[in-house]
Amino acid sequence: MIRASQFWLLLPLLLAGCSGYPRFLGPNVDPSGSGLNSTYADENPQIGPEGRFVLFTSDRKGSRDVFLYDNQNQRLLEMPGLNGLDSLTSHPVASADAKWLVFAANRQGRAGIYLYNRETQQLQNLTQGLNSDVRNPTISADGSTIAFESSVGGQWDILVYNRATGQPLENLPLAPR
Repeated sequence: MIRASQFWLLLPLLLAGCSGYPRFLGPNVDPSGSGLNSTYADENPQIGPEGRFVLFTSDRKGSRDVFLYDNQNQRLLEMPGLNGLDSLTSHPVASADAKWLVFAANRQGRAGIYLYNRETQQLQNLTQGLNSDVRNPTISADGSTIAFESSVGGQWDILVYNRATGQPLENLPLAPR
């Protein structure tokens, strides 16, 4: 009979002959927090359609912030004006080219859906005038449309906004019944 402590010693030998056993393929852990993998609490990873960008939230700077990792150049990208000490962010998503980032945040006790333009480095609260809780944003591949859940009607409904105007879309086509 093999004891548990002995099993862990034998496991690498047992797996040596297996070609498909799990193994770590990404970059090594970076204790400084400047790489993709770190010792910090990273959550909500989203990978772009071509695998170039990885978007996630992390507590690397002492608050829950949004980070964008460029897998091609193996580095975190600077995004001035995006993160603030007064917010807790969650559920970040990006357009296909990662020009537009959208995420949920709680700033000064108010929930909001925020849009960030990486080219202009501008942050916009899409739901500033909406008096409700909001969560789970998503953005179209081309960055033109943003959808999220809102409790504005007393239950969780889906709202769809035009990114260019920052306003809700009206007259959405209904699905066939």
